[in-house]
Amino acid sequence: MTYAIIETGGKQLRVEPGRFYDIELLHVDPDNDYTIDKVLLVHHEDDIHIGRPYVEGAIVLGTVLEHRRGRKVLVYKMKPKKKTRKKRGHRQEITRLMIETISINGEALAVNTKVEEADEVLLESVAE
Repeated sequence: MTYAIIETGGKQLRVEPGRFYDIELLHVDPDNDYTIDKVLLVHHEDDIHIGRPYVEGAIVLGTVLEHRRGRKVLVYKMKPKKKTRKKRGHRQEITRLMIETISINGEALAVNTKVEEADEVLLESVAE
């Protein structure tokens, strides 16, 4: 199993190809590719590459699926015996990112297998 730990939006995530993740808002249009070069760690089979702070030449490529809003968070402030109450809500803007490949120095260690299978089926249907 191949995975990488990346840094985006001030947070660190463990990502694997073929899965999608909700991260802080990226200013990229949907269906466009997005490259993350802030890779802290790459684990491929028995090899572990640890960065100081980032792994040199490591890239995680993903596709932006959509932009959404997260769950509503309520903030309620109250001072007892003073009749002071404040209720506020907040919804964080997030981006859903599908991880396609994890690569080091141009060599793809892991690729989204669902995309490869879809490409093969498409090529077979075009060939017929």
